[in-house]
Amino acid sequence: MNQWKDVILRPETTIREAMQTINKAALRIALVCDAEDKLLGTVTDGDIRRGLLSQWSMQDAVIEVMNKTPIVVKESSSIQHRKKTMESHSLLSLPIIDDEGYIVGLETLSQSVKITKVDNPVFIMAGGFGTRLRPLTDTCPKPMLNVGKKPMLAHLIDRFIELGFYNFYISTHYIPEKIHDYFGDGSKWNVNITYIHEECPLGTGGALGLLPQDIPKLPLIMMNGDVLTKLDFKQLLNYHQSHNLDATMCVREVEHTVSFGVVESKDGLITNMVEKPTYRYHINTGIYVLSPECVGSVERNVKLDLPTLLEKRIKNNEKVGIYRNYEYWLDIGQMADYHKAQQDIEGLF
Repeated sequence: MNQWKDVILRPETTIREAMQTINKAALRIALVCDAEDKLLGTVTDGDIRRGLLSQWSMQDAVIEVMNKTPIVVKESSSIQHRKKTMESHSLLSLPIIDDEGYIVGLETLSQSVKITKVDNPVFIMAGGFGTRLRPLTDTCPKPMLNVGKKPMLAHLIDRFIELGFYNFYISTHYIPEKIHDYFGDGSKWNVNITYIHEECPLGTGGALGLLPQDIPKLPLIMMNGDVLTKLDFKQLLNYHQSHNLDATMCVREVEHTVSFGVVESKDGLITNMVEKPTYRYHINTGIYVLSPECVGSVERNVKLDLPTLLEKRIKNNEKVGIYRNYEYWLDIGQMADYHKAQQDIEGLF
């Protein structure tokens, strides 16, 4: 995962040293960055060969022959987008940068076409009553309502399997047999499924206390089972780990435009007037990554909401961050959302 760190060069590195780095790492590329790892350019064997055929020598700085305008992708981009970008530009590798231009990874074509098994556990909350979708949920738990030709929970699990995840835990409460009968132990999909039954609803975070002791001590992805998304969960996990976070909340930016002029005042006097302003907010998508320590802090059979858990971790000076999701995401909470999911599904999966 971090092999790209071995091919970071500084601008003053010689061309000879760059060639040695490229040859040793076998990634066929080196990343030229400043002292703070902001990407300045890339260099390949081809760049060096063209530089030597021009005017530069092996002792000159690599900055003289590097590609100063490489094709890059943001860390929020999906695997599918990265693969398409590499294929359309005939690239074997693709630098990944954050919003400020700092290098955070390197995607290779061999990685994008290969599904690597991911040992991290996935915990899906599927025990809610779905009261706002009645009468559809009178005899069926909401995550098991069909979207297109299969349950929304099946779409979600298929998305994880597509990315290499295989270790699933599903929290149940309302009509659990519907979920058990459909998924079984997961062997039909060549994955492992363990059920965590809540005798009484424990909130969005309380079920964490019911997880078995032998769960892998790795960052855990936790989310609601009534969501449709094309989020790249591996990128979310990589972000969490690379930023050394205790917990990560996946968020989405939404805009709200006020239809009237907004007046700001103080002590009865107008201080500012803004005509039909647009405000932007980050909303919680109900998707999290939690460290083993965070998961282990939840007591058994104690009702707890996830935001409350995160607030406790913040008060304990733990690092709780956000990850911005730009991919498709739909929380199916109301009947209008369910109808929209039926319209969207054909173009998603």
